[in-house]
Amino acid sequence: MPWEMGIWARTRDNADLTGLVHHSDRGVQHRSIRYTQRLEEADAVASVGSRGDSYDNALAEAFTSLFKAELVRNKGPWRDVNHLEVAVAEYIDWFNHRRLHGEIGHFPPAEYEHLHAGRPVPELLIYPN
Repeated sequence: MPWEMGIWARTRDNADLTGLVHHSDRGVQHRSIRYTQRLEEADAVASVGSRGDSYDNALAEAFTSLFKAELVRNKGPWRDVNHLEVAVAEYIDWFNHRRLHGEIGHFPPAEYEHLHAGRPVPELLIYPN
């Protein structure tokens, strides 16, 4: 779902997807036929960390840690899987569009990506905190 959302958002904004790289761990889902087909459809390349090297996967591990702290521990438990799915979608939206990230100058990632690419930031990305 996050992969498809990312492609959709960039396509909606007419972003150049040339050289798109998808970083992942060595999970079985990332070796599936459907996954590799979807990468080919998007003309993207898979980037997988080396086995046993936690630094290769540091970004994913950092996100997982934040996800657990900011959503799972602080907002759960949920009544059922439907409520959980909504909570995850809302968290991803908040994380990408409103949460300020110190590593990128205290910008939300979606805004930073537009600024980095030299594109104007669409009004729909500018949310109040």
